[in-house]
Amino acid sequence: MNSIDILIDAAGRPAASAHVVLRDLSQKAAHAMPSGGNSIAWLLWHAARQMDVQLLALSGGESVWRSGDWAQRLGVHRDEDDFGMGDSPDDVSALQVSDVAALGEYLGACVEALVAYLRTAPDLGEVIDASYTPPVTRATRILSMVNDAVTHVGQAAYVRGIVDDWSIGV
Repeated sequence: MNSIDILIDAAGRPAASAHVVLRDLSQKAAHAMPSGGNSIAWLLWHAARQMDVQLLALSGGESVWRSGDWAQRLGVHRDEDDFGMGDSPDDVSALQVSDVAALGEYLGACVEALVAYLRTAPDLGEVIDASYTPPVTRATRILSMVNDAVTHVGQAAYVRGIVDDWSIGV
């Protein structure tokens, strides 16, 4: 197994976990905000959006958001470069996904785009942002994208446990 294979395996894990969190999830539970925090819908939307936006910056081309018409499919009309960074509780509350199950499909599509990019064998050691110490390499950015998605999907599972008295069943 090489580093690309490891990244591909890691990239798929958030989408697989999100599908479990989304199973039989109601609209009400998806948009609940325990203690005024983030909703499951927002957390899963953000997990996918940050991956999509950051991958676009790495690869160029068209975002999954645009190419898959995800704004329309999810009923979320935000700018193509908006991924929720700095959203207030009011912003989180305003994000109302019309098709909750499609959140998993969007995250899956973002993962597929990342896997396709990884299969092009990019130079993982290439410095893509020298403004940080240490400088950010392509591999560091990809790991950051996957880590962010894992974190937010885990938070979504936690919120589901609170609002639905639910367990992932590990």
